Amino acid sequence: MAGGMKTLAKETAIYGVSSILGRFLNWLLTPFWTYVLIDTAQMGVVGNLYSWTALTVVILTYGMETGLFRFANKSEEDPLRVYTTTLISIAFTTFLFVVLAISFLNPITTIFGSEDIRPHYVLLLIIILGLDTLSAIPFAYLRYQKRPVRFAVIQILNVVIAIIFNLFFFLACPWLATKFPGAFSWFDINNGVDYILISNLIASFIRLLLLSPQLRVKYIFDGALLKKMLVYSLPLLVLGVAGIMNQNLDKMLYPHLSTEVDKMGQLGIYTASFKVAVIMVMFTQAFRYAFEPFIFAKNKESGDSKTAYSQATKYFIIFGLFIFLAVMGYLDIVKYLLEVKYHEGLMVVPIVMAAELFFGIYFNLSLWYKLTDQTKWGAYLSIIGLVVTVLGNVLFVPRYGYIACAWTALFANLVMMVFSYFLGQKNYPIKYDLRSAGFYFVLSMFLFAGIMFFRGNIGNAWLRLLINTALIGVYILVVLKKDVSLQRIPVVNKYFKK
Repeated sequence: MAGGMKTLAKETAIYGVSSILGRFLNWLLTPFWTYVLIDTAQMGVVGNLYSWTALTVVILTYGMETGLFRFANKSEEDPLRVYTTTLISIAFTTFLFVVLAISFLNPITTIFGSEDIRPHYVLLLIIILGLDTLSAIPFAYLRYQKRPVRFAVIQILNVVIAIIFNLFFFLACPWLATKFPGAFSWFDINNGVDYILISNLIASFIRLLLLSPQLRVKYIFDGALLKKMLVYSLPLLVLGVAGIMNQNLDKMLYPHLSTEVDKMGQLGIYTASFKVAVIMVMFTQAFRYAFEPFIFAKNKESGDSKTAYSQATKYFIIFGLFIFLAVMGYLDIVKYLLEVKYHEGLMVVPIVMAAELFFGIYFNLSLWYKLTDQTKWGAYLSIIGLVVTVLGNVLFVPRYGYIACAWTALFANLVMMVFSYFLGQKNYPIKYDLRSAGFYFVLSMFLFAGIMFFRGNIGNAWLRLLINTALIGVYILVVLKKDVSLQRIPVVNKYFKK
């Protein structure tokens, strides 16, 4: 049993680190693009295209990744039969999608709502979507086969290859074009969106090649099995679509709703600033992989799982609020991740970070419907959030622009968080430390108000940073005094051992 837990912990760490590292490396591309794309409108095009990508991949996999895990682990099912049946189904529907999408390329292009989005962008995107969807099931099968190292290597390589080709097109090619104008006459810096999509296409193709060993299997198709898998998986599609649309619908709808003359330029500014705030997501992911196992392990000794869930949520909030204060306190440094013309959008950073914190808390609270096998509530809550997202964007974006997108995201996540809490207390009561959560929220908002006050009233950036460091230090001291002993923190605790 101990060996099994050790193996599980090791695999979780590999999946977690690779996921965070891959996400971080991919995140770095956005700041890079703000410096190399010729204008904010091109960034808006990229943001809009990739928001549709996230949604389409979820639709094209229609919950079958989870279905694969569920049925491959059933004792009465042959795992290879489950895998190949899933693979054949996904390959057929993906091929059908690609053929139909290319056949109706021009009408589909108009759906994006902007003349800045050209048909050949959509064509490249369709091929990328096909390759990424075909990779999804072999990736899932690697996890089923308990091959985390291969999974992690391919995942990180995919991002690294995309970065290498971005560097080639945007840094190497301009230099090479001046040295060898004849050989690089094809290069035009104005085609930045093309180069981003081509880099993605190459990376996706190489990833599928690397997964080819998982495709060289004896194929068995079981129609009866597929029917059972679809019954299980399709409800998950509703949950997945609603969740993705909550995160991306604002960027999808913006070209249709904005009354700005330069609506794609405004969307580009919002997209870049939104990415800065996504720092919150990466750090909270790191928390889950590093600190949560420690909390659960400690409480496992007493057998009190509910206390573990409560403590995990409490420390998640403490950690999330620290990240919020740190980013806002050092925004004078963080802002240089983006090119100057994007700085006007930094006003959305605290709003989006708060929205992502609420979503993270909602994710922690969602444990109740998973443990009680009432996953339908996950779909209901996501749909409630989606309704708020749609209404907020439709009603306020035409008047207020992208700032309305940020406030809508915050309110939608807040609504889902509150609903999930009260429903959870009714169906699976957990005694969360609301007093502590409220205390830290009030403290962090007070310190945030101080950061914003000094930001508006002190012109010297270095003095602001010094004051903000002191304010963040106050938060850390309160946490250490009230709730966290340095001797209990993983890694740090070894320095306190005699």
